[in-house]
Amino acid sequence: MKLSPLSRRTVLGVIGALSLVPSLAFATPATDFVASFGSQLTQILDSSDSLKQKREKILPLLQKNVDIAAIGRYCLGRYWRVATPAQRERYLHLFDQVLLYAITAQVGNYQNVSLKITGHIPSPSGEKVNLLVSRPNQPSVTMTVVVNGAPPRVIDLYGEGASMRMTQRSDYTAYLSRHGDNVDLLIKALEKQVARNSQTP
Repeated sequence: MKLSPLSRRTVLGVIGALSLVPSLAFATPATDFVASFGSQLTQILDSSDSLKQKREKILPLLQKNVDIAAIGRYCLGRYWRVATPAQRERYLHLFDQVLLYAITAQVGNYQNVSLKITGHIPSPSGEKVNLLVSRPNQPSVTMTVVVNGAPPRVIDLYGEGASMRMTQRSDYTAYLSRHGDNVDLLIKALEKQVARNSQTP
């Protein structure tokens, strides 16, 4: 079982959307946060460091600025309420590893990404910051980063109108429905995915 929504396009959004310098016309605490986080990511992505060094430097930035635990809880959906404390702890530990691997594994593919904030709106889940993502010799794409909390953290990403965490929750729900609502089986599937990832250079 894999985190299928975390495609190259989605990972581009995660990395690219956090690598912008917002227009002052749209400055808010959320855009200021994204700009600060993004400037640090940009420095790493465009540096002369090795790919291994870049991944090592980006990892703590993601852990600090992306609310991985909240995303993980959301993705488990209604099954979070029925999971035992031990299952919750193990699931979140694995989800953290899977999500971070999916992003850092693609670091070498994304450099010279430029973005422009096209607007921002409040929502029940947090402030949505709309972006236009441009890459050399590639068509531009639109993304939306959702920021919430104090201090602010990234809790979701929309690409082509689809929510990353909502899509993932749908996949997990479908998997669990096919496997008797057994959270342990989802955990075992994630364990296998983490083991595969660990064998990938």
